[in-house]
Amino acid sequence: MTALTPASATHTSAHGNGVAGPGGRVFNFSAGPSVLPDEVIRQIQEDVWNYKGSGVGILEHSHRGRVYEACLADAEAAVRKVGTVPAGYKVLFLTGGATGQSHLVPANLVPKGGHADFLVTGYWSEKNFEDGKFYGPMHAAANTADRKHALIPGDDEIRYSSGPAYVHMTSNNTIYGTQWHRTPRVPAGVPLVCDASSDIYSRPIDVSQYGLIYAGAQKNLGTTGATVVIVREDLVERGSKDIPRMQQLRTFAKESSMPNTPPHFAIYTVGLVANWILAQGGLAVLAQRNADKAKVLYDAIDRHSGFYQGHARREDRSLMNVTFRCRTAELDEKFCKEATAAGLDTLKGHRSVGGMRASIYNAFPRAGCVALAQFMDEFARRNG
Repeated sequence: MTALTPASATHTSAHGNGVAGPGGRVFNFSAGPSVLPDEVIRQIQEDVWNYKGSGVGILEHSHRGRVYEACLADAEAAVRKVGTVPAGYKVLFLTGGATGQSHLVPANLVPKGGHADFLVTGYWSEKNFEDGKFYGPMHAAANTADRKHALIPGDDEIRYSSGPAYVHMTSNNTIYGTQWHRTPRVPAGVPLVCDASSDIYSRPIDVSQYGLIYAGAQKNLGTTGATVVIVREDLVERGSKDIPRMQQLRTFAKESSMPNTPPHFAIYTVGLVANWILAQGGLAVLAQRNADKAKVLYDAIDRHSGFYQGHARREDRSLMNVTFRCRTAELDEKFCKEATAAGLDTLKGHRSVGGMRASIYNAFPRAGCVALAQFMDEFARRNG
């Protein structure tokens, strides 16, 4: 896979004020699919036509050919290197998104008559919890719904059950704009399972603290179609054999993620993005960038605290999804309309929360955050 060189910003065709530049690009705050690095998009443009001088585009290569097998191996190696994934863990590429994993994980890991514990901190963890009930009597060890999912529970608020097969968490809540900034303490010997779809590889991670991590690729790792699963090998072997073969993690582990035709373009893109992360300097560099970008927006919210209101408790604010609203729903609607006209795209919040949501994943440029903060200042001045 072609090495990707560092760049200080992506989507530089947009002007600093957010208005689309000559290339027609705007600042895309979409919650997903999300912004890709410019370098990755340019490499895709080249590889779609002729991948590595093979005379065949990446979309056309047989997944059983040597060229694509090398591509898959490179993607896995890059994912391992970025996350410093230790020995004893498998890196798998599946389909079905994180929603698919909300079924595959309990199907594989909850034994007959068993159960799992869930830390319910937002919309997607609620879905995980409900989906898990198909496989046993699941237990909510914490649930922040009564506080509008505006915070992350402390360890002293979590009540684990006796003998769960695993504890499930969602590390970042895209809709409510909260994020775990610590790893929760779980009972000794109980695997921690994490849906990291919206913040995977946005900061350093100690993979050894988790039994299984899964993430849809379309926010921080690539484009839609691939789901990355990092799983302890003993959990793969422990997995149920009483479910269909294509639902067993061991099938994908044994067949190197290719028991059938894989989402090969999406996996290729994951490899490009993982190599881009390495070219930037790794997760410590990205973590600092992401914190700086988020601070630009949270400072704007706090500067106008009488006009804007953030949804998340300050100490639990997400560095990936900044959620806020104006004083009235009418102002929210006006804000989104005028922001879109200014080249600040896809800021409308999820229907369950309302307001605005700025999703600023790894590849989102700091210039876009500055442009939005300037717009927020001006909008508050004109409408305050």
